[in-house]
Amino acid sequence: MHGEYKVPGGKLVIVDFDVVGGAIRNPRVAGDFFLEPDEALDDINAALEGLPAASDAKQISAAIGARLRKDAVMLGFSADAVAVAVRRALTEATSWADYDWEVVHDPAVPPRLHLALDEVLATRVGEGRRKPTLRIWEWDESAVVIGSFQSVRNEVDPEGAERYGFDVVRRISGGGAMMMEQGNVVTYSLYVPAELVQGMSFAESYAYLDDWVLQGLRALGIEATYQPLNDITSPLGKIGGAAQKRLGNGGVLHHVTMAYDLDNEKMLEVLRIGREKISDKGIASAAKRVDPLRSQTGLSRGAIIESLKQTFVALNGATPGSVTADELAEAEELVETKFATREWLYRVP
Repeated sequence: MHGEYKVPGGKLVIVDFDVVGGAIRNPRVAGDFFLEPDEALDDINAALEGLPAASDAKQISAAIGARLRKDAVMLGFSADAVAVAVRRALTEATSWADYDWEVVHDPAVPPRLHLALDEVLATRVGEGRRKPTLRIWEWDESAVVIGSFQSVRNEVDPEGAERYGFDVVRRISGGGAMMMEQGNVVTYSLYVPAELVQGMSFAESYAYLDDWVLQGLRALGIEATYQPLNDITSPLGKIGGAAQKRLGNGGVLHHVTMAYDLDNEKMLEVLRIGREKISDKGIASAAKRVDPLRSQTGLSRGAIIESLKQTFVALNGATPGSVTADELAEAEELVETKFATREWLYRVP
């Protein structure tokens, strides 16, 4: 068995082993991480030897922690990272390099159509009818996009939304409301097979799928990091947030919205940002929660998007693509039957 796991912001962990009689045998951990003293690697291998192949990541990590000498120093990886690599080997997970990727950056469409395209394209990747894809959103309307389980009444101020021309739409993934003002956010969706995140927890998969954009932001001079569960942040403030939906057919939708520019006062009039959410972030004002890409780079939105696309292509060898006519037609029908209906929007009033 062979498993690999690139720690987001860290190092690559590789593990090879046999499974004999339902147990892990002859484990060999390797990678470009740092570990002191050298003998600590023997401790990790010894901890894996004989573990039941049915062990979950927590059990594997605990076994390593119990066996590892007290003076061991692990840099760029952890016991949890080794456990993920083992689980990925046992579940026959794939890596980014196993796929031919497409990058789609089509002309603007309405917000509801973007949400329908997310469902259609993720479904087709799960069915093997589309290559794994990065899609950049473009639109010429403003909208508040609420999470699948959020209450419209709790999240959106209808008077503020109407005053500033924000439509309200609901996506299929969970998470919080995003104020997506025309021309002032950078949004992308990833459609990937479930095998790419096999062996990872939801939290680990969030960081793993967005590691490429952290590298892209750092190339622009932003000290970007991932803050669990789903925030992309920097020393100057939060940049954006991610959401994810795993479909029953093996497709995974992972999408991210990052603020390019932001009118904080407008945000407070359009969204109902409660006191509990503010206090949970340890801040005094919701208006100070987000620091946009424009202020940190001085670049145009278009220039930032092109730079991020170049990073993705350089890392994964992706080629340009487009939404096909039949995919678009299917998404347009889904708008009419689902995303534009009051039943969907107000399924959680």
